[in-house]
Amino acid sequence: MLKEERLNYILDEIRAYNKVKSSDLSIQLNVSEDTIRRDLKELSDTGKIRKVHGGAMASSYIPFSYKDREVYAHEEKISIVKKAIPLIKDDQVVLIDGGTTNLELVRLLPQDLKATFFTNCLPVATQLAEHPNIEIVFIGGKIIKNALVSIGLDVINSLNEIQADICFLGTRSIHYKNGITEIDREEAQVKRAIAQSANHVVSLAISDKLDTLQPFKVEGINKINTIVTELDPNHERLDNYKKSGVEVL
Repeated sequence: MLKEERLNYILDEIRAYNKVKSSDLSIQLNVSEDTIRRDLKELSDTGKIRKVHGGAMASSYIPFSYKDREVYAHEEKISIVKKAIPLIKDDQVVLIDGGTTNLELVRLLPQDLKATFFTNCLPVATQLAEHPNIEIVFIGGKIIKNALVSIGLDVINSLNEIQADICFLGTRSIHYKNGITEIDREEAQVKRAIAQSANHVVSLAISDKLDTLQPFKVEGINKINTIVTELDPNHERLDNYKKSGVEVL
């Protein structure tokens, strides 16, 4: 991963969680802690973050909201969505979880599409409600406030009763060896249940998320059918994913 990509990844983590640990970033980005410390110093020197012992925090000390994250890498998300939409066919049962890329996906669905969508994400469900031909089933439970998704045993039990044609996973981290991982244990459990309830699993990931790791496993790379990024499918950063047998769009 290039330096600029690392810096963007670090900023994205701080936008989402208000703070980061150098040791965690070292594992997630597969670089030394010395490299991470230099990256954090550079971001701190420009006023984008506040460097603290063992990591960094948002300079404002205020967690970035879901709305704030919607504007992050917006052009890249639109590029991803345009590639992903043709995967959805009429009369399919679709599972879709949270994330701002998934929100863009449902915003741009063709108006004549007829399908049934199950989701555990409040903004996604609200957006789908504006579509004239989509049937929506919201899977409720305890809400993670900064992600606006439902989690918990009731959500997982509901997902276990569904057999979907395809699912779309918003992706925090994906690695060609380790698959999809998440920073929150309960969110990882729900994402795993979504993937296991679908015949075809699609990961939507901006390139900043490639080759990164989080503490909790969602699914191995062998369980992912398709990865959609903003990159050209022939980009060298996607070679290892194709070698793992994953379709890359």
